[in-house]
Amino acid sequence: MPPAEQLNNAFEFTVSELSQSLKRTVEDAFGHVRVRGEISGFRGAHSSGHCYFALKDESAKIEAVIWKGVHSRMRFKPQEGLEVIATGKLTTYPGSSKYQIVIEALEPAGIGALMALMEERKKKLAAEGLFDEARKQLLPWLPEVIGVVTSPTGAVIRDILHRLEDRFPRRVLVWPVKVQGDGSAEQVAAAIRGFNALSEGGRIPRPDVLIVARGGGSLEDLWSFNEEIVVRAAAESMIPLISAVGHETDITLIDFVADKRAPTPTAAAEMAVPVRSDLFVEVGDLGRRTRAYWQRAQESRRSELRAAARALPAAGDLLAIPRQRLDSAGASLPRCLKANTHAHFRRFTAASSKLTLRVLHGQISQADHRLTVCGERLGLSTRSLLRQRRDRFAGLEVRLRASKLANAQAQRNTIARQRERTHRLTERAERALVTLLHRLEARVENSGKLLSALSYRSVLARGFALVRDEAGHPVHAADAIGPGARVEIEFADGRVGATADADRPAPAERRAPAQAKPAAETKPAPRRLVKPVDQGSLF
Repeated sequence: MPPAEQLNNAFEFTVSELSQSLKRTVEDAFGHVRVRGEISGFRGAHSSGHCYFALKDESAKIEAVIWKGVHSRMRFKPQEGLEVIATGKLTTYPGSSKYQIVIEALEPAGIGALMALMEERKKKLAAEGLFDEARKQLLPWLPEVIGVVTSPTGAVIRDILHRLEDRFPRRVLVWPVKVQGDGSAEQVAAAIRGFNALSEGGRIPRPDVLIVARGGGSLEDLWSFNEEIVVRAAAESMIPLISAVGHETDITLIDFVADKRAPTPTAAAEMAVPVRSDLFVEVGDLGRRTRAYWQRAQESRRSELRAAARALPAAGDLLAIPRQRLDSAGASLPRCLKANTHAHFRRFTAASSKLTLRVLHGQISQADHRLTVCGERLGLSTRSLLRQRRDRFAGLEVRLRASKLANAQAQRNTIARQRERTHRLTERAERALVTLLHRLEARVENSGKLLSALSYRSVLARGFALVRDEAGHPVHAADAIGPGARVEIEFADGRVGATADADRPAPAERRAPAQAKPAAETKPAPRRLVKPVDQGSLF
């Protein structure tokens, strides 16, 4: 019999039923898998926020998808050509009859992938100009306050404080952060931005220089300082920043953007402050040189003053010529006064000869004629101006009446439109108020149902009971009830009283064996560390 005739009585699947059956089979057989491959076809996140690409190796390829919420929380973002290890669940997409992996976690495949990702990120940030030397700031010569971003429990902060104490004690502010693992990059970036956000002269002083420090480790341990968020926060810092991440051979991206790179955290402390003893010696030497220079300058000025005093002439010689000029001017003064008086008299005589009565009458008649002409012209111009103003006012009266009628009609139209709009808004407000009241009634009803569901009385209805002591307080443990104690038991349908067993041991006797400890197991008191002088608390 042909195979087709043998399957005549077989169950018939629809396409959707067959696709769903295959989907359940694949998801049950491959719940969660780890796949290693190279990212192919990645073009960035879709407009919806989801990412679609493929994972491939030498001979096969599998479609992959990362949902929007998972992509936003990922530490390593997918990039074209990057070899990764993806963790997720295998499923099928019935719309195109293909299987795919829904990725929940993504990590680079080995140090080679991390180095490639670091180089690519370095080129990107360098192209933006974040590594330019022109952007770097000079370190203050003697900072008053030093901010340190590091872990408070490691040896790094102790090395920095010890080195500052040896060279030049300064005030230190420590911002405790995680230096590796999830969330460490965000904490370091937040610490740098937090120090920059402090105001000048505030309750917490603003540091003059920042030190971002961490001990040595592998590339994976130091990866937080290669994150873009940390590099951009260091580039935006207005406070000079020293990078002291890892040992001298460890290179991270924050080293390129920092204003100064230190090979070790101890070296960062040495860069931040000078040596106080050397400063004392230098200041003393400068003081001695200043005093010697001042003494030599005083001797030189004293010698110059003596030489100048010897070169000056006597006071009588300096005043002889001015005294002679004064005597000559005093002798010629009376003659000059007489000549000046005669000159003024001649000018007065010439002016008085021109002032006659006939001349004055002529000037008065001319002024009278000019006044008469001006009066006639003024009357003509006044009548002409009045006529022009009368005509102008008549035209304005006509225009005013016409505009008054038009304005009244426009105001009536505006009032009608506003009345209609008010009616519409009133109807909308009434409908909105009714809708809001219905919603609030539904919320109150739902809250009542939720309150009834969460009430302890629903638990009592299922067969449980609530025990209270004589004061009416709930009893949470059997140890809280002493022998012969009076208790009250609440059921779903009422309350009854009860008395504990008289031979029941007291709570203190039941806890005594558990609380007793041998004296030999007592741990010695931890040794207290002596705080550095003028450093304050680290926390």
